[in-house]
Amino acid sequence: MKTFIRLLFLLTLTLPAVAGTPSEATVRAVIEKLSAKNLPDKSAMEKGVRQVARLWQETDGNVETFESFCLENYIPYPAEKEAVFLKISGYMEAVDGHFSRMSQQLEWHVTVDTGPVHPVDLQFSKLSPDAHFTEDLYESKIAFMIALNFPEHTLAEKEALGDDRLTWAYARLGDRFTGRIPAEVRQQNARVANDASRYIDTCNIYMGKLSDPEGRHPFPEDMILLSHWNLRDEIRANCNKGGEGLAKQRMICEVMKHIIAQDIPVEVINSNRYDWNPFTNTLQEDGRTLTAGTPESPLRYEKMLNNFHAERRVDKYLGNTFIDRKFNQEMEVSPGEVEALFDRFLSAPELKRVGAAIQRNLGRKLEAHDIWYDGFKARAGLDETGLDEQIRRLYPNAATLEKDLPNILVKLGYTPGRAACLAGKIAVDPARGSGHAAGAAMKGQKARLRTRIPAGGMNYKGYNIAIHEFGHNVEQTISLYDVDYYMLEGVPNTAFTEALAFVFQKRDLEILGIENRDSGKEMSDVLDRAWSLYEIAGVSMLDIAVWKWMYAHPDATAGELQEATIRLSKEIWNRYYAPVFGIGDETVLAIYSHMIGYPLYLSAYAFGQIIEFQLENHLKGKDFAPEVDRIFKLGRLTPNTWIKKATGAPLSVDPILEAVRKHLP
Repeated sequence: MKTFIRLLFLLTLTLPAVAGTPSEATVRAVIEKLSAKNLPDKSAMEKGVRQVARLWQETDGNVETFESFCLENYIPYPAEKEAVFLKISGYMEAVDGHFSRMSQQLEWHVTVDTGPVHPVDLQFSKLSPDAHFTEDLYESKIAFMIALNFPEHTLAEKEALGDDRLTWAYARLGDRFTGRIPAEVRQQNARVANDASRYIDTCNIYMGKLSDPEGRHPFPEDMILLSHWNLRDEIRANCNKGGEGLAKQRMICEVMKHIIAQDIPVEVINSNRYDWNPFTNTLQEDGRTLTAGTPESPLRYEKMLNNFHAERRVDKYLGNTFIDRKFNQEMEVSPGEVEALFDRFLSAPELKRVGAAIQRNLGRKLEAHDIWYDGFKARAGLDETGLDEQIRRLYPNAATLEKDLPNILVKLGYTPGRAACLAGKIAVDPARGSGHAAGAAMKGQKARLRTRIPAGGMNYKGYNIAIHEFGHNVEQTISLYDVDYYMLEGVPNTAFTEALAFVFQKRDLEILGIENRDSGKEMSDVLDRAWSLYEIAGVSMLDIAVWKWMYAHPDATAGELQEATIRLSKEIWNRYYAPVFGIGDETVLAIYSHMIGYPLYLSAYAFGQIIEFQLENHLKGKDFAPEVDRIFKLGRLTPNTWIKKATGAPLSVDPILEAVRKHLP
């Protein structure tokens, strides 16, 4: 361990005051000196030296410091390299875990429903405890030591690694230090992200205060729905419920359009003071019609623009764009590949057959809100009011759901022992927002399952979301505790955790003991999944299009962004949905709150549904629980490698289109 000891000594040295950045000649000289030592892998050495040179800044030292650092700290021997890697992995797990826990605690009172939020809660939630740590690693030279010995691999290089798990783990450590973002930029971006999340978490509509042109109030007085999640789910809940259900759907759609157009009165957001007629956009108080409310415009789009400018600050330090980082680096699939995959599905003629089937089921022409048609699901024919009562009895609070998690896993096929092991690492919290799954970042910590639990107990919507989030938590637990190397913890990208969440969510009624004996359930399931992918793939395309527009118009105002978002939503609707719906210029695709609080995340849902379909096909006829364990122990490989190892086939939309053709020839 002589090299490691030398590293620890070097980290205690004070850097010289004279600074300079390494030139190509300096880099070549270092490579030549190291090559003279008869190294076993000269190409890896050269890659590491060049990565350190890219990251090195004037404040890190002069060229002599750079040269001596590389010569002293390159580890040529495989056994020593592995030993140092395991030490670093242990340190990184401790760092990741404690910072993650600190972040959760700082955000606790604004993400978990613990009562009224005080301004001091909001201030603490904006802190980013790890904002300075990455720069500390550079200043101490630890980051450079890692980059030198565990350099970044390209996507093609990763996919050529084969089955060598240790080399895969080395490559994932190499992803850690590929660019330098100043701590003040990290902190500022954390505040922007937090502000956007808080905005969407408090965009509640008091449904009992909505009135139609005849003055009727169709929704329960105590119903409060969060935009967009709960509004969308209420549209789904009213499928196949005749004229009364259709009237509710149309009213919710009007609410959505006012949110998108930003002429929604601020007086009706998170407030039950006024009656609001969304058809005329007028307010009433004590039976008296007011002239008009105060439009929210353009606050929604200001939050989107704030996200953009925050990421633009990062761009100049990393030399790429947020779009590049989300797709090429985070998802490890290029935006072009993603758009081509989604376009292939959205343009498929099979979708017209699904739309025609929905139209026959409804007995009317399709309307914009039918993008959320839920009539294929088994629960579509069930009384959701009855389901609400059943769920309230089962789960009056978060503690009762947490206690029941092992039982849920047993119903999904896990042995009691394995179920207790997994569930014991997951805790349940009542969410202020729609729902969320926060994974642990080190062994010994618990993943957090969050869903809305009203004072009277959880309802079916909250339960359905909870089962989805539980799927995330199970993945997070398996891929942390059961992977062979900490650096392989997780899944290739967020789409893969969404896949298991969808697999769990699909079984929500089965867990309740409600069996679907319908002989046509296989066809219904296929059509439901095809229509669901149809919805989210188009929304994902809009998300990408909006970010492309912002990069093309970096000086745009919030009002200009609002106009562009609405125009792009109509263009995407007209391209992919108008041929199926028979109506054009609809804007409903722009309602998704993810575009404000979780930028460019929507593609993960669409990707996740494609993966989920392949997973479900693979799981047919297999022992569910052991196979889920096997698959998610694969860890964070690249998407193409993971899906092939998990299911034996590459990622494709063809299987779901083939299934549609099978049932609707």
